[in-house]
Amino acid sequence: MHRIPLACADFSFPLLPHEQTLSLIAGMGIEGVDISLMFQRSHLDVEAVLANPRPAARELSSRLADRGLAIADINFTPGPDFRTRAVNHPDPAERRSSAEMFRKAVEFAVLSNAVHMTILPGVHWESEDYESSLARCAEELRWRVEEASRVGVIVSVEAHLGSIVPTPAQAVRLLDLVSGLTLTLDYTHFTYQGFTDPDCEALLPRASHFHARGGRRGRLQAPLKESSIDYRRVLEKMKEVDYRGYFAIEYVWIDWEHCNETDNVSETILMRDLANQFR
Repeated sequence: MHRIPLACADFSFPLLPHEQTLSLIAGMGIEGVDISLMFQRSHLDVEAVLANPRPAARELSSRLADRGLAIADINFTPGPDFRTRAVNHPDPAERRSSAEMFRKAVEFAVLSNAVHMTILPGVHWESEDYESSLARCAEELRWRVEEASRVGVIVSVEAHLGSIVPTPAQAVRLLDLVSGLTLTLDYTHFTYQGFTDPDCEALLPRASHFHARGGRRGRLQAPLKESSIDYRRVLEKMKEVDYRGYFAIEYVWIDWEHCNETDNVSETILMRDLANQFR
């Protein structure tokens, strides 16, 4: 049975320069890194990367090679919030802008030797019924999955709070609508709402990437000692379903849902140590 590889998000440590962030991740003995390509939440200048992907990819590849790191995921968000240039935006001009940025992000991924990209699934627009928002979402995601797959990039969506698929059942429905679409699975978005580990683990067979951090009901991010998620069970279930992606430790430091109240370095180390016992 293969060993599940570890990754860590570069956006866990936004106050450090990128080079120091990557050195910290490598120094913790973690082999992969989730690279943020998210507006206002990236060490990289997202607009500069999308305007000219080749030199940006060359520089990133050099930084990673110097530290023996591989890209586990490119986490791409085309706007500063869930709605700006969302994949299922009702405005065709916004969707065109989103599509152009996606294509540039895929180009950057290929040039950086990345084979996995996480994007957001879209939102329910109050100006229309849920089914209309979902149908447009599926339509837009289909061509993204197909286009990226032609150049060897797996596209996944993260079912998250505030998205069109905030529950496990809704996430499954979207995946069923889009052939080839996979999931970046983060239990905390479901645990926050009161869903249990068994509710979440039903999604593991659909996952190509996994985000791990402490969480509990009402807290999207919490220290591991306060977490209600049993990550030992998660890793055991991963082996049962022959999960082939990374186990990416993803503590964030943002002023949203109390996500700037944990010691990200210490919590990353604690999660790493737990994972190393079971993966």
